Amino acid sequence: MTGTLVAIDAPVVASSTAGDGKFFAQWADIAKQRNIEQLWAVGSVDTEMAYAVMPDLIVVAATGGDSVMDLVPELKLIAPVIIVDYGAQTWQELAVKLGFATGREAFVEQKIAQFNDYLKNVKLNLPDTRANIIAYNGPGIANVIAKETGPHSELLHSLGFEIEGAKSEWETFSDKRSDFVRAHYETLTMLKAPMTFVIVADDSKAQTVMNDPVLVNLPSVQKKQVYPLGLNSFRIDYYSSMEIVELMKRHFGM
Repeated sequence: MTGTLVAIDAPVVASSTAGDGKFFAQWADIAKQRNIEQLWAVGSVDTEMAYAVMPDLIVVAATGGDSVMDLVPELKLIAPVIIVDYGAQTWQELAVKLGFATGREAFVEQKIAQFNDYLKNVKLNLPDTRANIIAYNGPGIANVIAKETGPHSELLHSLGFEIEGAKSEWETFSDKRSDFVRAHYETLTMLKAPMTFVIVADDSKAQTVMNDPVLVNLPSVQKKQVYPLGLNSFRIDYYSSMEIVELMKRHFGM
């Protein structure tokens, strides 16, 4: 959520980090320029650090590895808390809610209008329009498949794609998400779309998918239409969206 807060010029004083102790790369430089302090890494919560930065507002993720829902009562002793589900909405919808909460409505309108104007000028020559979106981890671990209405799917839909969404019964975790299912590796073989986009991937990762002998009969592999969404595509915010669109222009630009 921090990427969206930064994009709307909210006065962020501190943020938790990814598991490696770093901010997401797509907005890390801006965070450094704005002197945003690093709090705990995912899985290493220390609420004393939240006390130390004296926030006026605390934003908590409803789901995901960065969620600290169990600590909301304690965090409310520090400052007012709002809870948002970034997986259930586009970054634009999230920005509207965060803009209202932070008094940044004008910045939100400006940023969304800027992005929409940018999209209007993107011209793509798509070999196919039916596509699926995955995070490929290989055998022995859950592989992620996007639902039809998650933020990744909504972004690609705005670029002209029709998304083959994951089925709810493919989920292997008890906590269901709005954006993805975490499926058995073998479930990937059930995908039918002629194009596949791979999250947190560069060209070499996309090639790994195409070289996987279990996935050899996937329509997208057969047609050699497996594409990366970039290394910063794990979470969709304004900055990662811009990177993905630029990558699409590289793949399919007219």
